[in-house]
Amino acid sequence: MADNARANRLADLIREVVAQKLQRGIKDPRLGTHVTITDTRVTGDLREATVFYTVYGDDEERKAAAAGLESAKGVLRSEVGRAAGVKFTPSLTFVMDALPDTARAIEDLLDKARQSDAEVRQASAGATYAGEADPYRKPEDDETDDTAE
Repeated sequence: MADNARANRLADLIREVVAQKLQRGIKDPRLGTHVTITDTRVTGDLREATVFYTVYGDDEERKAAAAGLESAKGVLRSEVGRAAGVKFTPSLTFVMDALPDTARAIEDLLDKARQSDAEVRQASAGATYAGEADPYRKPEDDETDDTAE
């Protein structure tokens, strides 16, 4: 449990250091203000860190940002090692965060469902029942049917 807390603290530190360094210290034009660090996860042995990021822009800007992060990996790892003060600085792996794309896809599906519901509501606005309003037989109906014979 203590190792897990230590890994979480290190992950938080890595996220902050990488985000600050990308914002202020890296002069690569591919890593402009459109790269956001969303999450960081560190293995239990503190040897490897996965840094999740998003890029505001199109596919070309995403590819350029991925290349920029890969080229800046050494500088970022050095900065993390200096800030963390651990015996072994974790290796950094950058992974594009799929959460924004997934959220966008879910929002699109919800919009389609809302449109479909609105169309059904509109189509059924003036509709009436095919039979009686209450199609179920009741016990008192059975008694009146028997006496009618």
